[in-house]
Amino acid sequence: MKLEDFSQGANTRPPNRLGQRYDHQHFLPDPGNTVVCHLDLDTAGGAAVLRARRRMQALPEAERLLFTPEDSLHMTVFEGVLDARRTADAWPADIARDAEVAEVTAAMCQRLAAFDAPASFAVSVDTVRLGGLELRGATPADETALLEWREALSRAFGYRQAAHDTYQHHMTFAYMLDWLPDSVLADWKQGLADIQAELQAAAPVLPLRAPAFCTFNDMTWFEELLPLA
Repeated sequence: MKLEDFSQGANTRPPNRLGQRYDHQHFLPDPGNTVVCHLDLDTAGGAAVLRARRRMQALPEAERLLFTPEDSLHMTVFEGVLDARRTADAWPADIARDAEVAEVTAAMCQRLAAFDAPASFAVSVDTVRLGGLELRGATPADETALLEWREALSRAFGYRQAAHDTYQHHMTFAYMLDWLPDSVLADWKQGLADIQAELQAAAPVLPLRAPAFCTFNDMTWFEELLPLA
């Protein structure tokens, strides 16, 4: 999405996750499971990402975003199930659609215990956007590996999401509480460009931990249950 898509001038309705995933004070329960690579905070690259996050928080009207905790930062490799999203393309075909998320999590732990991990991968920052980072494989081989991971996990989870082939890997810093005033868009455009240049120079490859199957109750913590590589 373009920065203008987050402006008051372009929107007449509240952000679509407001009231489901978070409210104006804190994150709300939105339980599920997922496969992610957590950001390795104990590295120079991890520190560079935190600097980028703090610089975004300092931009004008940044209080219109609700930021996730630093230790929750991650890149999603494959989206697991969500309690609030029980559609055919996002729920294992062989598990009842009304099953508890915990039941799906237990079943996936058993399946993934024998998971044959594809090749490892590295990622780089493609774009710094409002609310986070858009990521890509650091090389064409890494891009291929990311796709192989999604294909393998799709088979393990038993579904293929509608956006499977167009999924944009990313790292979320924050969610929109309210749209930005049009008057600050120029400041944000320049600020994001400066943050991107600094982060790409400081961390040409992001330091990510190995993919892990996780469970979560909200967007503040992703508990690693099973390392996959």
